[in-house]
Amino acid sequence: MNIIARNARSVQVLGIDAGGTMTDTFFVDSEGEFVVGKAQSTPQNEALGLIASSIDGLAGWSLDLDEALKDLQTGVYSGTAMLNRVVQRKGLKCGLIVNRGMEDFHRMGRAVQCYLGYAYEDRIHVNTHRYDPPLVPRNLTRGVTERIDMFGAVVIPLREETAREAARDLIAADVEGIVISLLHSYKNSDHERRVRDIVIEEIKASGKTIPVFASADYYPVRKETHRTNTTILEGYAAEPSRQTLKKISDAFKEHGTKFDFRVMATHGGTISWKAKELARTIVSGPIGGVIGAKYLGEVLGYSNIACSDIGGTSFDVALITQGELTIKNDPDMARLVLSLPLVAMDSVGAGAGSFIRLDPYTKAIKLGPDSAGYRVGVCWKESGIETVTISDCHMVLGYLNPDNFLGGAVKLDRQRSVDAIKAQIADPLGLTVEDAAAGVIELLDSDLRDYLRAMISAKGYSPASFVCFSYGGAGPVHAYGYTEGLGFEDVIVPAWAAGFSAFGCAAADFEYRYDKSLDINLAEDAPDEQREKAAKTLQTAWEELTRNVLEEFRLNGYEADQVTLQPGYRMQYRGQLNDLEIESPIASADTAADWNQMVDAFNATYGRVYAASARSPELGFSVTGAIMRGAVPIPKPKIPAEPLSELTPPEEAHTGTRKFYRKKRWVDAKLYRMESLLPGNHIHGPAIIESDATTFVVPDGFETFLDTHRLFHLREV
Repeated sequence: MNIIARNARSVQVLGIDAGGTMTDTFFVDSEGEFVVGKAQSTPQNEALGLIASSIDGLAGWSLDLDEALKDLQTGVYSGTAMLNRVVQRKGLKCGLIVNRGMEDFHRMGRAVQCYLGYAYEDRIHVNTHRYDPPLVPRNLTRGVTERIDMFGAVVIPLREETAREAARDLIAADVEGIVISLLHSYKNSDHERRVRDIVIEEIKASGKTIPVFASADYYPVRKETHRTNTTILEGYAAEPSRQTLKKISDAFKEHGTKFDFRVMATHGGTISWKAKELARTIVSGPIGGVIGAKYLGEVLGYSNIACSDIGGTSFDVALITQGELTIKNDPDMARLVLSLPLVAMDSVGAGAGSFIRLDPYTKAIKLGPDSAGYRVGVCWKESGIETVTISDCHMVLGYLNPDNFLGGAVKLDRQRSVDAIKAQIADPLGLTVEDAAAGVIELLDSDLRDYLRAMISAKGYSPASFVCFSYGGAGPVHAYGYTEGLGFEDVIVPAWAAGFSAFGCAAADFEYRYDKSLDINLAEDAPDEQREKAAKTLQTAWEELTRNVLEEFRLNGYEADQVTLQPGYRMQYRGQLNDLEIESPIASADTAADWNQMVDAFNATYGRVYAASARSPELGFSVTGAIMRGAVPIPKPKIPAEPLSELTPPEEAHTGTRKFYRKKRWVDAKLYRMESLLPGNHIHGPAIIESDATTFVVPDGFETFLDTHRLFHLREV
């Protein structure tokens, strides 16, 4: 990257990825140049890790933290703190108001929740299934008398005295939030909103301050369990996370920032930490990487991308097909089914910090799903870890430099890994330490490779149609292993792979999104008056959602004329189980001709995502939901563009050799300093390319070259 004089550099954007193991920061200046910082995560106080990572990154520009932050225009956070709070069931004490007679449905949940996150062998045995404790216990659940049917018609009027009784009971129980979720309120919200108003009246009369969350105000969508779980999260987990985000924002303000942090949301945009619907930030880190890959693909012309992210705790995979993300509307998270628009991703509980154990009976190797997190493994003496991890295998095999972890900030001890793997894995299996460690890595790579192949094949594609992006702190270490033999069009490792999710945060739009369930069903040959009515129904939903979006931006200081609105809808062929999210080709819908344009857009998208021959317009069309997105422009990172240099790396980039074990033999791998390599340089394996934040392994049988955008291209030879 070009060197800019210290006094001339103005840092504009900060992207943050606070992972379970490492905290990455990504700074962008006014010219679009960027630098990456990395530090160990500090779960007890996230702000400490963020400040340390920021100092590390800004050192690359010789900038003092306070000096750099005074010019900063915006910051985007992503992390897993809220998800961890839900997994550990450490949220606020909330009360729940539902229909009388339905008081047990939250703790019963959906049947699928009893085996979510289980391996296949545990899913098929009922005696392994279990239900986690409900977010709201039965003794804090109250019922009110009313009923609205599935068509939105009132069957039983609301008995307001039952709502007042329920509110008083929960207030007396000292709850910290009250959630209201009544049957079919997404169709007709009158009763639920009246109950909300009654509860607010009773809270005011009590003299207490308790937040109230009605599902109709937050998630007016079908599926009671999904909708109720998600609304509960607003009180149970989002409110305490809001306080954590406030502390982070305040910590940076102490160093000179003048803005409030935005947070990566599940739909791929960013929202303020003050946003009403904060539960949609429950998982944000891995999504940042997918948004970064999409942005990089748009700039460089890649339309089919397999996103693969290996961190300390998991392997996350997502597909971008024809430049489009897939959005799930009812994902599961923390063994809960939810109603959130979520960038479709799959995750394997295996990362660089995953624990390795032997089954005591079969001696089979089990990887994860638990992890050492920021404590790395046995190789770090101060970690307190006794069970070996994937990182310990890296140490034994020569992948990692024990003196250069986080640029030398953390000193690792290879002999500790050797001794632990010998005792826990090698001796019980009758193997040498090297073969035991190599076997674990081969097993992990094989699992990840099969997972990646299955995801692509399930969409009807071949890996040859995709470019694979490998990133995350451990992505470059394993890129060769999990892509070998798949035949990808290209395998790309960004030089900033370790901070790629933070890069995605910096590239994400400032965007709010609201959704609403609809039930519009039309035959292919429906008359024009039916098509016009369908268009107007969708338009009415868009207008409601537009008000919500503009209100969120107004709270953040933006007026309506500054916001770009993009309506959307979810459509499927009648009778299908799954719908597609479509960006509307028109700004408003009022006529039969408008309906026809939306159908045409759906047909075209369906043909791209699946196949033109799979389209079935003769079945008719169903609109299952309305979507409204609003965005305001933000500065984004500029992709580097440097002139090509020689094929041979400069002498100063070559730092020596290190023994590297693969395929039952030790070889001498050439060592290179990543930052010293120049665009155009070719490197043949065996080689190891090191930076402070990550290690890129190029074994024998592979080569890589660095292009003008500082992207490494990995190829089999």
